Amino acid sequence: MKKSGRKVFFNGEFVDELDAKISIYDSALMFGDMVFEMTRSFNKKQFKLEEHIDRILMGVKVLRIPLQYTKDELIDICNKTIEINDPYFNENDEHRLMINISRGTLGLYSHLFDKQESTVIVSDFPLKWTVTGMDVLYQKGINAVVTSQRAISQHLLDPKIKNRSRVHYQMANIEASMISGENNWALLLDEDGFIAEGTGDNIFFVKDGKVITPEGRNILKGISRDYIFEICEELGIECLEKNITLHEAYSSKECFMTATPFCILPVRTLNKIDIGDKVMGDVTSKLLKKWSDNVGVDIRQQIFDFNQDFKNTSGGSTPYSFNS
Repeated sequence: MKKSGRKVFFNGEFVDELDAKISIYDSALMFGDMVFEMTRSFNKKQFKLEEHIDRILMGVKVLRIPLQYTKDELIDICNKTIEINDPYFNENDEHRLMINISRGTLGLYSHLFDKQESTVIVSDFPLKWTVTGMDVLYQKGINAVVTSQRAISQHLLDPKIKNRSRVHYQMANIEASMISGENNWALLLDEDGFIAEGTGDNIFFVKDGKVITPEGRNILKGISRDYIFEICEELGIECLEKNITLHEAYSSKECFMTATPFCILPVRTLNKIDIGDKVMGDVTSKLLKKWSDNVGVDIRQQIFDFNQDFKNTSGGSTPYSFNS
C-alpha cells in the first residue's frame, strides 16, 4: 500500500492515514458503539460543519460517551485536519471529513492500556471517492427499491443519532443489489408501512406544487434534508413533512434524494414505476440550481468532472454501489 501523505487526527495526534487503527477491544468494534459525521466542502470551504458537529455531540450526549473535547475544539481539529491535508489534494478536489467518536476500549480490557478515553478520529479524503460514477444518475435517475428490511423505529434505536450500528442498512443494500436492472437504491419503510428513508439519504416528492418528505420520527434527519427546507423557503416553495404511502408516492410528479456528498439526485422510478415524465423535474432542477448558486459550485457539473478525473477500480462495494 502506498502512503498518500494525508494525515488523520487520532486521539490527540496526527498520524498517517494507513496507520490510524483502533484497538480490537474498542467499543466501536465490539458493539458498533460509535457516532459519526461525514462532511463536504464547496470550493474547499466546509459546508454546515457546525451543524454536523452539533449532531454528533447530541449523539455523544444521548449515548453517554465521555468526550475530552469541546465543540469549539472539535471544530478546530476539523479545520486543522483540512489545513494539514490540503497540500495533498488537487486544486479542484473537495474535502470530505469523516469524524468518528466511540467510548474507547471497554473497561474489561482496561488493564491492557495506559489510560481510558474515548476514541476520536478525524480523517480527510477527496469527495470524488464518494461520488464517482454518479454522473450517470443525472442522465438516467435512480430506481428506488422498497426492500423487505424496514427502518428501525425510534422506540428501538433512535435513528436521529447517527451511529455505526448500520447492519440493517447494509442488508437493504444487499437486497437492492440483487434486483435486476441498474441504478437500484434501497428505500426503507417504517413499521407502519410509510416511506422512511434510504440507506444514508433522505427522500423527497413533489406533488401539487409542494415538496413533501417523510416525517422525522423514524429517520436520520439529514443536514442536506434540512437545507432543502431552507432553499424552498428562499424560492417560495412550500415544503412539509408528512406520512407518505407508496400509493401517494407513485402519483407524485417528481422525486429526489438528498445526502451530503451529492446534495440532490433525481429518482426516476420507484419499484420500476415511473415518477413523472422526465428524469429531473422542474422543481428538482430549481432546487439543485439554487443550491449550486448559494455555494458557488455547479454541483452537477462538478460530479461530471470528478467522474472524468477518478475511477473506483477496486471492484468492491462503495457507499452507493453494493456487491451482494
